[in-house]
Amino acid sequence: MAKKQIKKKQATSTQPNFKKFIKWFWGLFAGGLLAVVLLFLLASWNVFGKLPTFEELENPESNLATKILSVDGKQLGTYYNENRTPIKYEDLPQHLVDALVATEDERYFDHSGIDFKGTARAFAFLGSRGGASTVTQQLAKLLFSDTPRSTPERLIQKVKEYVIATRLERQYTKEEIITMYLNKQGFLFNAIGISSASRIYFNKNVSDLSIEESAVFVAMLKNPRQFNPHRKISREKSKRRRNQVFKQMEKNGFLTTAEKDSLQALPMVVRFTPEGHRDGMATYFRENLKKFLADWIKKNPKGEDDDGNLEYYNIYRDGLTITTTIDSRMQQMAEEAVKKHMPRLQAEFDKQNIKNKIAPFRDIEESEIETIFNNAIKSSERWRKMKAAGKSESDIRKSFDIKTDMSIFSWQGDIDTVMTPRDSIRYYKKFLRTGMMSMVPQTGEVRAWVGGINMSHFQYDHVQTGKRQVGSTFKPFLYATAVDQLHISPCDTLPNTLFCIAEGKMGNTKEWCPKNSDGKYGGMMTMKDALAGSVNTISARLMNEVGPQPVIDLAEKLGVDVSNIPPVPSIALGTADLSLYEMVSAYSAFANQGVYIEPQIVSTIQDKNGTILYQHVPKTHDVISEEAAYVTLKLMEGVTQSGSGRRLRTGKSNRADYKNVVTGHPYSFTNPIAGKTGTTQNQSDGWFMGIVPNLVTGVWVGGDDRATHFRTTRYGQGATMALPIWGLYMKDVYSNKDLKISNGKFTKPEDISIEVDCEKYKSQNTDNDDYDELDF
Repeated sequence: MAKKQIKKKQATSTQPNFKKFIKWFWGLFAGGLLAVVLLFLLASWNVFGKLPTFEELENPESNLATKILSVDGKQLGTYYNENRTPIKYEDLPQHLVDALVATEDERYFDHSGIDFKGTARAFAFLGSRGGASTVTQQLAKLLFSDTPRSTPERLIQKVKEYVIATRLERQYTKEEIITMYLNKQGFLFNAIGISSASRIYFNKNVSDLSIEESAVFVAMLKNPRQFNPHRKISREKSKRRRNQVFKQMEKNGFLTTAEKDSLQALPMVVRFTPEGHRDGMATYFRENLKKFLADWIKKNPKGEDDDGNLEYYNIYRDGLTITTTIDSRMQQMAEEAVKKHMPRLQAEFDKQNIKNKIAPFRDIEESEIETIFNNAIKSSERWRKMKAAGKSESDIRKSFDIKTDMSIFSWQGDIDTVMTPRDSIRYYKKFLRTGMMSMVPQTGEVRAWVGGINMSHFQYDHVQTGKRQVGSTFKPFLYATAVDQLHISPCDTLPNTLFCIAEGKMGNTKEWCPKNSDGKYGGMMTMKDALAGSVNTISARLMNEVGPQPVIDLAEKLGVDVSNIPPVPSIALGTADLSLYEMVSAYSAFANQGVYIEPQIVSTIQDKNGTILYQHVPKTHDVISEEAAYVTLKLMEGVTQSGSGRRLRTGKSNRADYKNVVTGHPYSFTNPIAGKTGTTQNQSDGWFMGIVPNLVTGVWVGGDDRATHFRTTRYGQGATMALPIWGLYMKDVYSNKDLKISNGKFTKPEDISIEVDCEKYKSQNTDNDDYDELDF
């Protein structure tokens, strides 16, 4: 009895302890719950620091790349801090949305920002069966610009993500959240947002993505670097992850098993098209376009801020759309023509320099070479950066003799190597450079712009920035002046004999007696043949009649900067340094009935809402008569009929040793072409200017320094260096009928008094043995 009482007392005494345990358990649970709720409340009240604003998400076009479009609607590139081009939900293919939901957030359309079932699973299995982060939470996470430095900071940020996620769900629809998430997500290689990523990885618009391409992007969301399809080291991982996306789509009913198996068997195909500032198409043009935009921005403020200060557009964040005059098809053809010709020309140049002790230079002293190197060192990026870092000039110069890892240019592809910066300067000096510009003479619209051989390694633009001696391409300005003033006919003749002109000021004169490059003299020569053969003695006679100043005045009216052109007779041979931009625009006036039109590179500028901010208005003025312009064209037709440009008619050369440099394909043009080659002293510069009725194209080829040149005119003349690029380009242009480039005759004025048909001219002047001889 006593034992039973004792046991009862013991049992009774344990019951209050158990109840106390239960109370403590629920108290702790409630306290923990309240603590969590309080934690979330404190986070929402900004106690742990201000929550990241999603103002950018409310207005997703507040930090946008500026798009550069071609006249045919292709995107040439972008200017950006973040290369982001937002899209709308309607632009997303359904299979991309399905892949995203199936892989990243199966219950996306059922939860309100937080997947509690997924969260419980993640806690229970410590994340081994998948995480709990929803698409909305991932979007919230993208709002944080700083990475947590410790575990407590990460926990606080996670709490903030939950708060932001619930707010996002209250403010936006599910479709809007998916769109914002894909617009915000980074995919490496300057691809911010799905639109940029689609162009960079697959060279297409988002709406055109295939299901397997969409799966690649969804696979990258887990880790854009680890599952990147472009990086060789991660390509196989990317494919396995892509196939896992297909498996998730099957699991969630978006694919059948047969469809999944078929898609998983597909190879990984990427069309990587980088969009760095020095990548892609028309790189030199895009860089030059910045100058135009900078000038336009200064003159066109977008308004005032709250303090009354002027605000200006920013091409890196305001999401402008620049529609240029460049035709992407013609630009591609121009760049391809350069890539076809320049490696062949470079190979011959390198061959000729094998035994040249001062290669790549010729005809200069060691002291001049040292000057070239010093100038190159001081203008280099290395010098600029080290100088800005406060390094002494002595330390900077020493650094140019220390070997370092670098990637250097070659026509076979970039080469990873080790060399000193000084040696790299000599290496790059050997490469021949080029510039090319193509323009519609009736509108001034620039259709193609190639400023060099590779923007990544050679940043100097040889279309507008670079000015080089133009040689005989200046002679049409002299002939046009003579036609305009003296009404000469292409069929008129002058004696091909040495002719001297006094040059210089009173008391300090000397005679200028130009010699013909071929050393041939004698007989009478027509104006057409004289220009075709670049006969210097005839040019001297014409210059003596018209005088240097009228020629300079004409050049100025044609858009040429004449501030450094002295009024001396020798300018007839092209001693002036001019840009390709000036030359093409000047020649265009001849094809535009004597009317100069300023080159146009931008058609319209629109803001992010599509409002037109700028629309081009052509700037024109009359230069010479329609008749004089037409006669000048007929004179220049002789260059491609019987002069240095005649190889355009066959594309063949009877000099077997360099026919592969001149052309890889016969040109065989039969249509009227007005043109002019130009070759400067020591073969430092080679030019070709070619005109058809609705397109004017100029090409320059030469070394970075005038001392970098071919040994003889066989290779160093404009007909060998520059003309082949024009020929290759125009063959491609004519092959595309949609471009509507004319192969017809130049428009003849209705009322013309100067005879240009030399057969008719000869029959009308039967008193002469040949053609009329000019009386000067």
